[in-house]
Amino acid sequence: MSISNCQDMISRLLAANGKLSAEVCSLAQKAGDGSDRLFFRCTTQDASYLAVLPNPENPRAYAEAGAADAIGRHLHSCGVPVPVIHGYDPKSGLIIFEDLGDVLLHKVVQEHGAESDLAMGYYQQALAALVKLQVAGRKGFDSAWCWDTPRYDRQLMLSRESGYFKEALCVDYLGMEDLPVGLDREFLLLAGRASEEPDDFVLHRDFQSRNIMVHEKKARLIDFQGARFGPLGYDPASLLIDPYVSLGGEQQEQLFAYYMSELAKQISFDQARFIEGYFYLALQRNLQILGAFSFLCKSRGKEFFRQFIQPAALVLNEHLRKPQGRDFPNLRNVVVDVNERLQKQAG
Repeated sequence: MSISNCQDMISRLLAANGKLSAEVCSLAQKAGDGSDRLFFRCTTQDASYLAVLPNPENPRAYAEAGAADAIGRHLHSCGVPVPVIHGYDPKSGLIIFEDLGDVLLHKVVQEHGAESDLAMGYYQQALAALVKLQVAGRKGFDSAWCWDTPRYDRQLMLSRESGYFKEALCVDYLGMEDLPVGLDREFLLLAGRASEEPDDFVLHRDFQSRNIMVHEKKARLIDFQGARFGPLGYDPASLLIDPYVSLGGEQQEQLFAYYMSELAKQISFDQARFIEGYFYLALQRNLQILGAFSFLCKSRGKEFFRQFIQPAALVLNEHLRKPQGRDFPNLRNVVVDVNERLQKQAG
């Protein structure tokens, strides 16, 4: 699609949604991370917007766009700090969002350090917003909006987290052969334990520092189109073990305690059980990260993600050293091997 065609399409959608100054004056394409969607910053005479178009070669992309619109409007109505949606066209899949600028939480950490008061303040804002998404967001949340799966469940854990780790990282990326026979049995054990956690909350499923923006000194949540029902612990784990940042142990403990305190203001829950279940959900998330980053490098040619594979593998190794990790001896051994191979690759 040509730039002029994009401009015309965006202008028509803005006008259809009541924007008096709808004519697009400029349009600049922006890069996405792992997504194959097309992102454009567009400006009119008096405003700036972010326009997102699905990849026309991806047959599921239009369902993803519909999910972004429905879920985004719902979360905004619940008071979750997501970007305002100014227009959506189901036929083309075009969505026009509020423009939140270019400052990611990841960038704040890079410039000021994770331990800085500024970064920690935004992390706290993000976690408070997450609690609102998880708890307030579940009222009226319709699983029919979900374009991927309606719920984070055992099958998803096995096929697209632990299985992803095994195939994309171990086999395809590192060329590992003769993986332990007992590894799949441990993945079943892990998924069984993780699926015991209460799962009637809203799950973002990619809650990390590059999906949190800072706009007008407020943390704002983006990339929520993959939301579905799921357990509480997965999203805070995603943020705290985020390999883009590699938070220190002290920062993780402080933020985990803050999240728990914010959650306790909204619901009653068994904190001891939550902490125990958090181990398994964080382990699931860590496996997913490594599978995804390996796939994006190897199969999609997205070199940006390569630098974060080794940090994620080191976090996984440390996580498995905790007492609950004794239940996964084969996975422990595989992860030691993974780290040795990654170290050799790095030279």
